[in-house]
Amino acid sequence: MANRAGLPRRIFRASAEPLGADVSLIAAEFLAGFQLVQQIDRPAVSIFGSARITDGSPSYEQARATGRAFAEAGFAVVTGGGPGIMEAANRGCKEGGGLSVGFNIALPFEQKLNAWCDLGLTFDHFHVRKVMFVKAAEGFVIFPGGFGTQDELWEALTLRQTKKIGEFPIVLFDSDYWEEMLDWIRDEMLADGLISHEDYAGMLRADHPADAVELVVAHYDRRVAEGSA
Repeated sequence: MANRAGLPRRIFRASAEPLGADVSLIAAEFLAGFQLVQQIDRPAVSIFGSARITDGSPSYEQARATGRAFAEAGFAVVTGGGPGIMEAANRGCKEGGGLSVGFNIALPFEQKLNAWCDLGLTFDHFHVRKVMFVKAAEGFVIFPGGFGTQDELWEALTLRQTKKIGEFPIVLFDSDYWEEMLDWIRDEMLADGLISHEDYAGMLRADHPADAVELVVAHYDRRVAEGSA
């Protein structure tokens, strides 16, 4: 059979067995993730950032202080469970007496769960893992990072824009790092009408741990007062 261009049409038929196996693995990961989320006995924040940030660097120490500040505010801290910013936030939370959670991902270079997690789970599928970051959290704090951090940021922005997560606080930490991106979003996306003023204004900014904590905690307190938490 040929298509309009005269080329042979290729018809693909899915094999039921491999698909069934894949679905079972994904379903098992969702179940394990939801079961771990149920063990988080307090409000939580998800903190993202580069795995390549080293211990002692300014960003590492800021993330560590932020994790500690959230713990002292009664929040659990959820990260991707790896090194860098993730380790720093988990470490600070643990040092602050909080509940430290890591949703790790199996990668070719064998990212390991950092030593500062009270609860931890390693996923094979990014999309399952990202659901847990949202499910567990009252807000996101995004530190400087690369492609993975950007992926988590843009997905969160899209979920909020499409009303899948409501008025979810998304805090960009280190305004100097994010400034050029925010300028581009304002001058291109917003100016061309591709996003709304509400979308743009929803990208909150913080340069100090206390400010990041206040933005997320204040949102949670409002939800509690409204009875929606």
